[in-house]
Amino acid sequence: MSQPDRIHLRDHVVNAEIGAFQSERGRTQRLRFAISVDLRTPISDSGDDVDRILSYDVLTEAVDTALADRRYNLVETLAERIAAEILAHPVAAQARVTVEKLDRGPGALGITITRSMPTRDAPARSLPVDLLLWDGRPAALPEGAVVVVPAKAPAGETLPGEAGRRLALLALDRAAWFLAHDLGVEIAETRTELDAAIRSRAMVVWAPARLAVDAPEAGGEPAGLALWLARRLGSRRLLVAQRDAAALPRPPAGQEILILHAPLAPAGAPEARE
Repeated sequence: MSQPDRIHLRDHVVNAEIGAFQSERGRTQRLRFAISVDLRTPISDSGDDVDRILSYDVLTEAVDTALADRRYNLVETLAERIAAEILAHPVAAQARVTVEKLDRGPGALGITITRSMPTRDAPARSLPVDLLLWDGRPAALPEGAVVVVPAKAPAGETLPGEAGRRLALLALDRAAWFLAHDLGVEIAETRTELDAAIRSRAMVVWAPARLAVDAPEAGGEPAGLALWLARRLGSRRLLVAQRDAAALPRPPAGQEILILHAPLAPAGAPEARE
């Protein structure tokens, strides 16, 4: 049986407060991390598509998330938390995590664990994000993690059926690039890029063609695409910053999406809610 493909992180050193001894409290020490992750499918199956592999950012962010969650007495507990973070991703089959203290002895003191299943209390992967369906009119832009979806595309010739839908997606991609330029923010075309922006609490403009082209259920209209993306991202709120929101599709039963049927008000003004 062939060995699974594996990605790794080595010699990642972070300063953190950790340890059960009184001498370790109130001060930081160097921790060195080595992580390797066995993948469920070969990298050759990815087709050079970033959304079909496990991003290397997941490994460093698992460390950052675990350290931000609490103070640890034991490196063993920290290693368990990191493994759980990584194994919450469906592409990860097995995680091997090494955590070493570099300042507690003549050498590196630490633990290596190997885990194949998420722990019971593995954190949910849903991340807080707002979607903003925006037509480009001046508005007080929300702060934090926001994915902007262009509310309209340049007018042009259309074709019936699937060909027309694909042309509509390409037109929205063009609109997205112009909108990103106007806002001075990055474009996100893939799920990996969207997740990275959400984790860093950054605003991005979504160019929908790459993600939605093989999803006919997403449609080709901005409002429908926004709701489709909201469901995929687990977003609870869709902000509608355009004058006419009457044609916005209704969210399906059970979807907790708050729709604002008005342009965004100036900063400090109350929101118009459904």
